[in-house]
Amino acid sequence: MSHRHPLKNLKNTAKHKGKGNMGKIIVEVMPKPEILDPQGKAIKGSLARLGITSFEHVRQGKRFELTTAGDVTEADLETAREAAETLLSNPIIEDVISVRKDA
Repeated sequence: MSHRHPLKNLKNTAKHKGKGNMGKIIVEVMPKPEILDPQGKAIKGSLARLGITSFEHVRQGKRFELTTAGDVTEADLETAREAAETLLSNPIIEDVISVRKDA
């Protein structure tokens, strides 16, 4: 039985693009709305114990920072989107919220 890596078909877009400039892509992933978030619930409880009660709900997600060897290109963003959907998130329980160039 052959196992294929989910990112095997991705092209390596992180070629050396020159010295000095480094780009950064931010990927944000959150649990799907219908998925329970015990970490978010625990954080909300901790906030309440600290006297912070102005928040109705807390959900905890993940943030990834992907650094490129030069300025971020559209090809880099597309590769990051594919990586976000196939490796950085679990599509059964998580949604990719954003894939963007860091300002």
